[in-house]
Amino acid sequence: MNLKKYQSIICIVAAVALLGAAAFCGYHIYHHYAQVDEQAEAFEEIAEVVENAPAEEEIPEDKPVSEGEDILAKYKELYLQNEDMVGWISIAGTTVNYPVMQTKNNPNFYLKHNFEKEYSDLGVPYIQEDCDILTGDNLIIYGHHIKGQKMFGALEDYKSKGFYEEHKTIQFDTLTEQAEYEIIAVFKTVAYSSQGYRYYDFVDAENEDEFNAYVGKCKELALYDTGVTAKYGDRLITLSTCEYSAQNGRLVVVAKKAN
Repeated sequence: MNLKKYQSIICIVAAVALLGAAAFCGYHIYHHYAQVDEQAEAFEEIAEVVENAPAEEEIPEDKPVSEGEDILAKYKELYLQNEDMVGWISIAGTTVNYPVMQTKNNPNFYLKHNFEKEYSDLGVPYIQEDCDILTGDNLIIYGHHIKGQKMFGALEDYKSKGFYEEHKTIQFDTLTEQAEYEIIAVFKTVAYSSQGYRYYDFVDAENEDEFNAYVGKCKELALYDTGVTAKYGDRLITLSTCEYSAQNGRLVVVAKKAN
């Protein structure tokens, strides 16, 4: 075989390999976005279950209350489908309208699983495993930053104070109580680095100084002044999602329970 013919065969083989690789990558990209769209539709259906739930039923005073009977009517059906559900989060005027999960014995399970506990690139917003949903000072809620304003990708808009001015509150309900939270700070940091702020370490305050230190650091890092702060005894939620201007970047939104 002469050199030119050999080189020609090599070129053909390389071209076929490149085309194969491109096709493989293209398939996985297509599959990813198809799954994202499919899961987004599934969450819309889940939200419809809540929206169409019957009104609260009146329970006679003399009727004994059984376990789970105090769950808000609009969340009962979903809770029966998946008892990992501990609440619901929504922000008016955004796409944020999702169940919130917690798996204390299996941390980060919902990072890559959907509401039906199947594998998912979207996951489901979930609360850090060491947070106490009923008594904790700070509930840290994680959600993926997905393009197209999906999941916590919608939080990206909070980098703008103008957007904040139009969306100052977050609705976070537990299974038994509805509550509104006022945003006190929005900031960027990096995770897993000594240069970043380990906001995820603050779950419960041992004393007033520790609580004030957390709120103060969040306000110090804030992208703008909201004019809102929190005092010892307030309940907090801290929303966390990826932020792509830095490696392991995080965008964090901290809010306090309104009185």
